[in-house]
Amino acid sequence: MKRFRRWQRIFILFLLSLSVFAPLVLVSIRLKTLTSEGKNKFVEDLPSIMQQYKSDVILLSAVGQEAREGVKEPRPEVYRDQNYSVVNFNQNQGGDSTVQGSRTSDVKVESGSERRGTQQLVGEEVKPIKPREELVTVKTKDHSDQISSQHDHGVRAPRLTVHHSNNSRNETRKATDEKVKQMKDQVVRARAYLSFATTAGNTHLVKELKLRIKEVERAMGEARKDSELSRGRLQKMKYMESTLSKASHVYPDCSNMVNKLRAMTHSAEEQVQSQRKQTTFLTELAGRTTPKGLHCLSMRLTTDYFMLQPEKQMLPNQQNVNNPDFHHYVTFSDNVLAAAVVVNSTVSNAMEPERVVFHVVTDSLNFPTISMWFLLNPPGKATIQVLNMQDFQWWNMFESSQEKQSSSDPRYSSLLNHLRFYLPEIFPQLGKIVFLDHDVVVQKDLSGLLTIDMKGKVNGAVETCQEDKSSFRQMARFINFSDPLVARKFDANTCTWAFGMNLFDLRQWRHHDLTSSYRRFLLKGNGRPLWKAGSLPLGWITFYNRTLPLDQRWHLLGLGFDSVLRLEDIEQAAVIHYDGIMKPWLDIGIKKYKSYWNKYANYDHPYMQQCNLHG
Repeated sequence: MKRFRRWQRIFILFLLSLSVFAPLVLVSIRLKTLTSEGKNKFVEDLPSIMQQYKSDVILLSAVGQEAREGVKEPRPEVYRDQNYSVVNFNQNQGGDSTVQGSRTSDVKVESGSERRGTQQLVGEEVKPIKPREELVTVKTKDHSDQISSQHDHGVRAPRLTVHHSNNSRNETRKATDEKVKQMKDQVVRARAYLSFATTAGNTHLVKELKLRIKEVERAMGEARKDSELSRGRLQKMKYMESTLSKASHVYPDCSNMVNKLRAMTHSAEEQVQSQRKQTTFLTELAGRTTPKGLHCLSMRLTTDYFMLQPEKQMLPNQQNVNNPDFHHYVTFSDNVLAAAVVVNSTVSNAMEPERVVFHVVTDSLNFPTISMWFLLNPPGKATIQVLNMQDFQWWNMFESSQEKQSSSDPRYSSLLNHLRFYLPEIFPQLGKIVFLDHDVVVQKDLSGLLTIDMKGKVNGAVETCQEDKSSFRQMARFINFSDPLVARKFDANTCTWAFGMNLFDLRQWRHHDLTSSYRRFLLKGNGRPLWKAGSLPLGWITFYNRTLPLDQRWHLLGLGFDSVLRLEDIEQAAVIHYDGIMKPWLDIGIKKYKSYWNKYANYDHPYMQQCNLHG
């Protein structure tokens, strides 16, 4: 019995061994047979491979020859379909070349140049393509697209390399803010559905829509580009889209949605208009309001001025104020800080500051303030004269007509703004004078202006009739040429010029009696609307055909409103002008332009620091 069991175990082990080694032997015999067959087939196919190589060499030679002939290259187009793929080369001349489906064809390679870029094709003989062929990879790298196709049987299709121009790449580039716009659109649609659900009393949908709106708005935040949105934020879009889809099934009526969106659009437009009006009003209000720090400075200076003895209230070097051999400058200002900057910048950049005489004309309210400032801060060797316009004996007879100027903006209705037309009466002993607005900064020596030959003209100014400049002005925008009186005497196409930095020949002014002309035009304008309020249109009419154009580098405008000025132009300008409502001493001033003004403001003065005035 024991012997039987032992033989039984041996037999079982033999069968197991046979089942293991028999497959190994069979596989090795099969591999040996396949290897010998592969060698034989390779030897048999060797002549055909050599023949194929020769045909490729001939084909490449043809490519080089056609490239030298300058034949226009084909335009590649790639089509994709479910059952087959087609590579079609459309030529502008000479017909089409097509590789399609199960059809065998040769690809003709041509080289040339087109206006929008160059395209190169490196190809080989194309074998039949089966209908089930699929496009495997499309890659773009280093301005080239590589398109390769792989057959079901492992046959590799020719590789196509196409070089595209920058224009074609820009056309296919997607917008970088596409997702952000979609999120905003989702919020608008959700708010529309929310109004429907609230009216119908669908509380569950109302809660869900409110939740999705809050999530998407938080996800957007301040993002303006898709790159600023994280993956988690984009997930909120999917949740919102699901909720919107649910809402569209509950409220499928498109007409109601259209009406609601129209109502929302109309409401949004009204809100935008209201906000614009409010912004304009607040900006103008800020421009007219005196800053708290400036008011504090004026009060301190005025108090100190009246505490002085009368003999100490006089500024030094007053014997030079009427000397025609000196360089005379004048500004009209009721702002002590602005007057200080324009005087300081002029004197600091003067080649001969000892020959500079600066006249500051102000009103009785600001006369002690400005006088005290220059008593405490004398501008070096230059001479300063502060004049009170109420001290002019001839002014009372003209003041009544000036008060009829109707304008809500004190910049235009201010009497100081119109005193520039009385320069010959203010300075009867002077021949030439440079007028500077109090919102300018002088960056160069201006003595060269006084040596310019005026050629019999009265006013020297920079023109503002170049349409490509931010300072462009048209007479028709400020003057009513529909009035026969204006249309008969003036040409609407006459080139305009700027106030702010002007050279006046007071002798010629007196000779032509232009102050009387100004008064006549002013009185006519008070009776009917001939021009907008302000001194600029009156200046164009008063000095009509009596203005000498100056080089543009003498006077640069546009720093007082949001204009685009080149840094080179600002640096090269002799005078930069903060025309507009955004003055540099106000909080609404443009920050990138404030540094030029702050350079000449004495913020280290104790009164400036005590009144919290800083750059």
